[in-house]
Amino acid sequence: MRKNVLNIFLDKLYSFPLWVKQVIFVKLKRDLEKHNFNTICENSFSMYCPTLTFSGKNELTDKKCGFDSNIYNFLQCCENDFSMLDIALTNFWSMEEVAKYFEFCADQKLITMPDSKEISAMCGFIAGKYRIGEYFLHRGCVTQEQLDKAISSAENSDKKFAQILADLGFISYNDAISALMLKQEAQTRFVLDYNITPKCEHELSATQKTDSEIEKLQKENLHLKKKLTQLLELLKNDSGDID
Repeated sequence: MRKNVLNIFLDKLYSFPLWVKQVIFVKLKRDLEKHNFNTICENSFSMYCPTLTFSGKNELTDKKCGFDSNIYNFLQCCENDFSMLDIALTNFWSMEEVAKYFEFCADQKLITMPDSKEISAMCGFIAGKYRIGEYFLHRGCVTQEQLDKAISSAENSDKKFAQILADLGFISYNDAISALMLKQEAQTRFVLDYNITPKCEHELSATQKTDSEIEKLQKENLHLKKKLTQLLELLKNDSGDID
């Protein structure tokens, strides 16, 4: 199992002088606000560390069920106390893939469910288990009565459902855009720049460290970022583009 790449990268940032870290913080804050992420929550899905159940520990050891190797990689990361983001970076997965593995393992009782409604709702939303209205329902942002009213309004409207929720005042437009951006970016497989990241203590497998695979993922990452920029421009110009 590969060493936590994100912590290696962050350790390098932590070593910067305070005045450099202040500039980085201010610029990141401005970027988040520009993309409607006005609230930074430490209790986020990407920072959540899944916990194995007794059955999960046994399955990781015995592998009696014969699951796909990715499931066992996911369970091993949980055993190593990795966060969801750490798991994605370690395995070169998108956050969407991590969320789907999480939901599968939760259904199999291999991991415990998070106490946070927000984390559970976001995981289900990113994994495709919940639609946008269900996501806000499970977060506790809308009631079942409000959701039913929005569904009824959608039957006679060509507007996107998220816009209907916002038009009815049940959620803010920023909340809708933020949720949709998170789901959009969750499809991205992100690779840190290894030219500025210290080498890991443990060697990668031959498949993981091939230059062609890393180059492919970096190109995919750039392509999806361009698509997200185009999406944001559409949202700014036409509120009807909210999904």
